[in-house]
Amino acid sequence: MRGDSIVVEEHHRRAAAQIVPVLLPVISERGGRCALTVAGESGSGKSETAVAIADGLAEQGIGSVILQQDDYFVYPPKSNDLHRRQDISWVGPGEVHLGLLDLHLRAFLDGEPGIDKPLVDYESDSIGEEVLSFGDARVVIAEGTYTSLLDNADMHVFIARDFEQTRAHREKRARAAAELDPFIDEVLKIEHEIISAHRTRAGIVINPDYSVAVVF
Repeated sequence: MRGDSIVVEEHHRRAAAQIVPVLLPVISERGGRCALTVAGESGSGKSETAVAIADGLAEQGIGSVILQQDDYFVYPPKSNDLHRRQDISWVGPGEVHLGLLDLHLRAFLDGEPGIDKPLVDYESDSIGEEVLSFGDARVVIAEGTYTSLLDNADMHVFIARDFEQTRAHREKRARAAAELDPFIDEVLKIEHEIISAHRTRAGIVINPDYSVAVVF
């Protein structure tokens, strides 16, 4: 998404350093391309962890591409916020074109050279399109709140930090004061109830202290 700010810190790299060795045999077994998801609550560090994993794979000579769930929302960010405020029941997986994101994972796994994907521009509150070439990437990483629900993934990573634990990070990344008002706290409580159940789909769990548990 255009306008996003991603700062990879040491704890993200520390978690990635534990995850990459677990992924290497999975990638080898697939023999071709492999799909990974990184999910968790708002501010849990999904984007940063995805970049850290991609960097760790690159150190092993394995190229990757990252798909951000933020580009697949039905409405762009500011419009989506307004829609939530008009009807809070809108909060949930239905906010996202998860089917399209899953199809794009499938396209990668099937050896397609690239995809035409949506591209969100935060400042203009618009959704355009971009052509994304997969090049010689062997891994696609889909990161976002609900990406544990994607079926075309070989491995799911779940970051087990809830909305209360992530508040400091959300404050640091906040694009607008409206994102930290009491209404957003209500949104995050709803998201927490939904997302916490997705942990059981994960093969790798990043604990609140950024230690990693392999559960598959």
